[in-house]
Amino acid sequence: MKWILSVLALVGISSLAFAQEYEGQINPNSLIPIPRYEQLYKVRVWRNIDLREKQNKGFFARGNEITKLILDAVKSGELADIYYKDSVTRKMPKDEFLGSLVAQQGQTFPNWDPGQDWYSGDRVTYNGKNYEAIVDSRGQNPESSQDWQQTSAGKAVEFLPFEIYKMTMQEDIIFDKRRSRLYYDIQAIQMSAFDINTGTFKDLGWFKYKDLEKVFRNHPDEAIWFNRYNSAENKNYGDAFLLRLFHGTIEKVENPDNESIYDTYAANGRPYKESVWAREWEEMKLMEREHNLWEY
Repeated sequence: MKWILSVLALVGISSLAFAQEYEGQINPNSLIPIPRYEQLYKVRVWRNIDLREKQNKGFFARGNEITKLILDAVKSGELADIYYKDSVTRKMPKDEFLGSLVAQQGQTFPNWDPGQDWYSGDRVTYNGKNYEAIVDSRGQNPESSQDWQQTSAGKAVEFLPFEIYKMTMQEDIIFDKRRSRLYYDIQAIQMSAFDINTGTFKDLGWFKYKDLEKVFRNHPDEAIWFNRYNSAENKNYGDAFLLRLFHGTIEKVENPDNESIYDTYAANGRPYKESVWAREWEEMKLMEREHNLWEY
């Protein structure tokens, strides 16, 4: 009995030491748990993904957009955690996220007054609904009268899934020296929609990729990456990201000033086209480094 207790005690001590060894060594947001001490090389990269591009259309099939699945998951409560920034630490309230989906604010119409003359085309609000006069009317209740018809005019307009076509991906590129293999570890994804009112992209929110991947796996019938050449080879979004079946232009590589490539060139008075070349050059440098890492 004493011998058994001694063995159990040793096992417990070993397990505790093993847990302490790994504590703080593995990124909690990572789908690929590579301890820091096994990382020979690591760099964090931000990529802009335009879902309208031909290479990315598999994620953006009409009626089956990846953005639609994400929005549905947020609205249903399945995807509960939304974040303000790519640090994915400060959470955004669900109501604020849903409010950011409004592309055009609603219009306020006057309340219906039974003592007022209303003319064809006039719009009023009654019991929380908007109505438009079909013919001239006075004293006719919009809910029960044929003089009025309910209208969607004045309601707030939300971005539709196919209008949210920009995504920003944050990923870690890690070379595991124990396995002698390079890994692309996606950390977070942001959705953005083009706002016609400001002429710029409106950032909607960040999501941990770990949470998104779970949604993809839970909805195999909706999370379908469409293969335009062979639909028998359609894949789950999670597998499509794992296989790198997308194209994303590098926006930023981690640096002490936390500047994007464009910011660095603009601060030095360089033209925009040079920053475009620099993005491609960064891609080439990453590919060259990947090639050279196989020597280890």
